[in-house]
Amino acid sequence: MNILFLCTGNSCRSQIAEGWAKQSAPADWTIMSAGIEAHGKNPRAIAVMADADVDISGQESTRVTDEMLDQADLVVTVCGHADEHCPALPAGTRKIHWPLEDPAKAQGSEEEIMQVFQASRDDIRQRVARLLDDLKAEVAA
Repeated sequence: MNILFLCTGNSCRSQIAEGWAKQSAPADWTIMSAGIEAHGKNPRAIAVMADADVDISGQESTRVTDEMLDQADLVVTVCGHADEHCPALPAGTRKIHWPLEDPAKAQGSEEEIMQVFQASRDDIRQRVARLLDDLKAEVAA
């Protein structure tokens, strides 16, 4: 199973999803993330994942390529922009959409912004866990 998490800039939501999925997916599954553009990694995303004992600091912020799309069995778009601008997928590649708010757009004090990042991290963790459970059941069937 090859899963690609696709976002606008591959800096927060898709990076977090990749981190959770890599932690929980079977070892022989390929987990990737990419963006319609590459904005670099968000340090707050790295920090909230580190708080949950998941190191995403070594992941790269990359722009989606045809090769990534060709390899993917499933593409998960994690924002409206990526869903609307997702390139055409090869035949047989499934796509699902998670309409996640962008924590990078949070405003307020640093504490308030980090609370938004934590909530996003926890939401994505639950979504990834459900997705992986469903996919494992499909593979086993």
